Amino acid sequence: MASIVGASPAPPRAGRRVARWLAVLPLLLVPLLLWLGVWQLQRGEEKRALLAAQAERAALPALAVAELAGLAEPGFRRVRLHGRFDAAHSLLLDNRLRDGRVGVELLQPFLDRPSGRWVLVNRGWLAWPDRRVPPHFATPPGELSLEARVHRPPGAAFLLGDGAAAAAGDWPRLVNAVDAAALWRELGRQGLADELRLEPGPARYVGAWPLVNMSPDKHLGYALQWFALAATLLGLTVWLAVSSTRGGMR
Repeated sequence: MASIVGASPAPPRAGRRVARWLAVLPLLLVPLLLWLGVWQLQRGEEKRALLAAQAERAALPALAVAELAGLAEPGFRRVRLHGRFDAAHSLLLDNRLRDGRVGVELLQPFLDRPSGRWVLVNRGWLAWPDRRVPPHFATPPGELSLEARVHRPPGAAFLLGDGAAAAAGDWPRLVNAVDAAALWRELGRQGLADELRLEPGPARYVGAWPLVNMSPDKHLGYALQWFALAATLLGLTVWLAVSSTRGGMR
């Protein structure tokens, strides 16, 4: 009876499981944190390359639409346009934010007279605070000489919005994304498959589209945070292991 009273109680099973998880958890988290840091560095380099390509191509002379159609990689190139807008088939690109305000971007077909081809021109952002009232916009009449820039979104496909938003005969049409080639097929027209974003001028509304939603420097900052967190966790794990070893030797 005395031997039973004097014996040390065995550690609870739940406590041993927790101790094992605490020992294994850093081995799982540290590689994940390091991977996140490397991924942020890669994303930052991709953004730098994209911004460099934009700056390089933006410095080149503006092209005519006929010249643009023959380029293998027309992204970011400036384009000269001369012709008229088609106000009857306007697209409103939904859920566009500017300075915290909700709105749409107005895209309209434009017939380029010299080439005889249609292009889809993004005229910029319009505020739309009250969804019960359609956003108001005006279309310049007659022949216009404009300059625009080819926009090719990185990553996501440039697709027409859902079937409800793209119902035939509903103009101006509210869409979540745009497929210029599908629009030309629907209207029976010959046109470029790229979106052209209008340069500053009397026909443009609010522009200033950011090419990337996060700068390369921000990606670098996030990478450093992930690496610092991994180093802290690794250092804490080593310290606990050393402390446990020393405690067991006493």
